[in-house]
Amino acid sequence: MKKQFLTAFFLFSFSLLGFSQEALFGGQQIISPEVHENNTVTFRLLAPNAEKVEITGDFLPTVKMKTPMGEMDGPGKVEMTKNEQGVWSYISEVLNPELYNYSFIIDGFKTTDPNNPFLIRDVASSTNIFIIGGGHADLFKTNDIPHGTVARRWYDSPGLGMDRRITIYTPPGYEKSSEKYPVLYLLHGAGGDEEAWISLGRTAQIMDNLIAQGKAKPMIVVMPNGNVIQDGAPGEGSMGFYKPQFMVPKTMDGTYESSFEDIIKFVENNYRVKADKRHRAIAGLSMGGFHTIHISRYYPNTFDYIGAFSAAIMPREDATGKVYGNFDETLQKQMENGYKLYWIAIGKTDFLYDANQEYLAKLDSMNMPYEYVESEGGHTWRNWRVYLSQFAPRLF
Repeated sequence: MKKQFLTAFFLFSFSLLGFSQEALFGGQQIISPEVHENNTVTFRLLAPNAEKVEITGDFLPTVKMKTPMGEMDGPGKVEMTKNEQGVWSYISEVLNPELYNYSFIIDGFKTTDPNNPFLIRDVASSTNIFIIGGGHADLFKTNDIPHGTVARRWYDSPGLGMDRRITIYTPPGYEKSSEKYPVLYLLHGAGGDEEAWISLGRTAQIMDNLIAQGKAKPMIVVMPNGNVIQDGAPGEGSMGFYKPQFMVPKTMDGTYESSFEDIIKFVENNYRVKADKRHRAIAGLSMGGFHTIHISRYYPNTFDYIGAFSAAIMPREDATGKVYGNFDETLQKQMENGYKLYWIAIGKTDFLYDANQEYLAKLDSMNMPYEYVESEGGHTWRNWRVYLSQFAPRLF
């Protein structure tokens, strides 16, 4: 009897400790977000002393916003309603399948949802995420299928004079296989780093699902850091903890492109790969699309597959490196050497739309073959995740 009493006492004490710990660290005993069967979502926040609470996210109608890149479509916001218990709530419209992000605005202060631990960082901003399943959004989910491996490695870059951090996805079964694999080099945009595609882009989930469905061949995906003054993402490199910036020095001056062979050499010396042109692909979003266009023509006989997602095709005063010289000649040489796929995609409301149309006209004037995809929406990860899921099945 005494033993049973002590057991019950310890279990009760442990449960109280767990509750008190959660309270100590700001936990709230409410559910948010709650995804309903009809694909509406309820968001909740306990803030009894707040005067006004709003929710903002990309599931709401867009609004025009001023950004460092000019006027762009951004997430809208709506007011939430408070009940007698001090819980603010908002029920969304029926949402289409997608991965969404959102934040709360409490009396003018933007913050994350304390009930939702699932976050992504884009440059210096962190937001919560949730998924409405079905359709293409199922590619973004972790499903009960074989999974690949995501590794953070360090490689020596003689061209940059430092060891640098890099993210590499290997397909399911790589460790137990003796097979050699093709490689996709996947480049991030301005403000990103070697964490961007794996976190915001859901690369591992997309590749796992496409491979399991037989829609993409097993491949290695290499995600480097395009910011040449960094050895790793903020908080992950020798520069320590600091606020990430949208653009850092030397990002688009040719240094990254001219040192890219260091990355290829590391991959081909450390992984079982098919080290030839027909088994190499390169693609990137925004600034990474800019890098992709220039890397692929600067090394004109290296990649058989090229993907430019919302490419930042624009004149830059700091584009002084030799990489950018003889543009027409090297592009012509790339075309003459031949390739399997030159794939360009952009959203209709992307602020880079006109620049991409000018680039397409240039390719047309050269009779340079390409495929073009035009989607709805603007300069967003919602498009880039889809572009990856469309591009990867076309490779190898």
